Amino acid sequence: MAHLRLRVIAGILAAAVILGVAELLAAFFGADTAPLNALGATVVDHTPDALREWAISTFGTSDKAVLYLIMGVVAVVVAGLAGALERTAVFAGSAMLGVFGLVAAVVVIGRGGVIAVVPTVIGVGAGIYALRALTRRIDDLPEPARSSEIFSDTGTSDLADTSDETDTGEPATGVSGAEMTAELPNTDPAAALPADDTKKLPNTADSPRVAPTGESQHDVDKAPAPVAKDSNRANAPSTSGGTRDPSTTARTENDSASTLPARRQVLRGMAIAGGVAAVAGIGGKLFGSLRTDVSGERAAVRLPQPIAPPEPILEGSELRLPGLTPFLTPNDEFYRIDTALVVPQVSKDSWSLRIHGMVDREIVLTWDDLANRAAVERLVTLACVSNEVGGDLIGNARWLGYRLDELLAEAGPHPDADMVLSRSTDGWTAGTPLSALTDGRDAILAVGMNGEPLPVQHGYPARLVVPGLYGYVSATKWVTELEVTRYDRATAYWTRRGWSAQGPIKTGTRIDTPRPRRRIDKGHTMIAGITWAQHRGISGVEVQIDNAAWQPARLADEQSIDTWRQWVYEWDATPGQHTIRARATDGTGETQTATRADVIPDGASGYPSVLVQVG
Repeated sequence: MAHLRLRVIAGILAAAVILGVAELLAAFFGADTAPLNALGATVVDHTPDALREWAISTFGTSDKAVLYLIMGVVAVVVAGLAGALERTAVFAGSAMLGVFGLVAAVVVIGRGGVIAVVPTVIGVGAGIYALRALTRRIDDLPEPARSSEIFSDTGTSDLADTSDETDTGEPATGVSGAEMTAELPNTDPAAALPADDTKKLPNTADSPRVAPTGESQHDVDKAPAPVAKDSNRANAPSTSGGTRDPSTTARTENDSASTLPARRQVLRGMAIAGGVAAVAGIGGKLFGSLRTDVSGERAAVRLPQPIAPPEPILEGSELRLPGLTPFLTPNDEFYRIDTALVVPQVSKDSWSLRIHGMVDREIVLTWDDLANRAAVERLVTLACVSNEVGGDLIGNARWLGYRLDELLAEAGPHPDADMVLSRSTDGWTAGTPLSALTDGRDAILAVGMNGEPLPVQHGYPARLVVPGLYGYVSATKWVTELEVTRYDRATAYWTRRGWSAQGPIKTGTRIDTPRPRRRIDKGHTMIAGITWAQHRGISGVEVQIDNAAWQPARLADEQSIDTWRQWVYEWDATPGQHTIRARATDGTGETQTATRADVIPDGASGYPSVLVQVG
């Protein structure tokens, strides 16, 4: 059992070496070439929609951290099993690690080409070597001695029975006096005589002792008889009533002496493997971050000045009520939902935007090219298609960038084109109706967010912002390509997985306060929330208490049809349990539907509701 535990630990350490070494090399070949990152991205790509939406609704923006945790647990279990199966002459554990390496290599090549497989191949090789080295050391360990081989409860077998000694003085167990004497140190007088003559010696315990030269016999007679320590230890009674067998004692001591250096070799090997894994993994992360991190560059970026003064936020657009979502969402609180397990690090110096496809002329724009163009600043609310009724995957921000209709006009889209396939630096794609980018709405190539350069996790150095469409068909982060094409010729990332191709945002509302299942005081109560229908605007919000008639809420001033609006309803709360519902009507006069629908395939619908206890 002790050896099995050591093998399990060896397997886990070998897997850690694989991941650590691969992480170190990935610092040179790209973060996506690390096997754990590549496998995780593949899991994201092939996760069933229902499971993906459950993860988002359950864990929110922490879904990627949870995925890494799950992968880590699976890796530990598989690695432990590999270690348990490995033997010096049996390569079962090494074979398991090899299969992992093969799968990871196929995935990495599919995502980054043949050269991207180098970190995985070298990492797996290092891990298998570590497992083999540790296994050899573990197999060299002697099996732990069993207690029954050292002590016996019956006084037979390995113990001498002193009650049945013969008149020759030899134990009845069959162990000769010579054998016992051989185990004793040379201080025993019998050690100098042949084995057959030992019984001729007088009993030193009863014989008078002769005084050495210079001492009186009287002094010798008064002195206590010397005691042979080793002899006493060898023949001392055991706790079970028997006598310890000297040969067993010697064998046990020899086993212990041989086990200790071997065990130290195992522990030393494990320490080395763990150290290599930790240093390589942590060092690779740090070095890779230093090589690719663009946060320092971003901090030094000077944003262009918009051609018009910043759009002021209307005084009446902010109700400023406790518990109500603010009109502008801070950058660090803005939702982030995407497929990138590793946030792309794109330098503005290497970034470019290519506009091609069904166009009269292909255009490639660099960061310096954008500096020579007129920038605009717009307030736009973005929403994720995964946002459930009453959910928080929605945010409102001030965006700075360049009008997409102007950029596309320079390329000259063909009359029969109807879609723009935008592509991220990590390969993710979104299909946007060409009409939504050219009908005059404030669709922009954004480079700023709330007065600062785009945060790296939100698309630095450039992303798309398109009012009125869910993000999965429009809000491409780290954008590098705009391909003008047709819906019958190209399919985007999520539409290949069964989601709606065009993705217009549905009219929606949310109750921010009071919070669900809260106890509130009776009397005057403020019910408040936000509502949205991007690029259509909001004309009204109504509130219903239990099954009573719908009552109009008071709307904050409308900043624009592309932003959400706050609302409030004043309620005279009565004691008891109550259900509060809300619904909105958009600028076209269409009221949001009460029909409940899941987020798949084109966004959730239904009335938001909260249950509260009054009094």
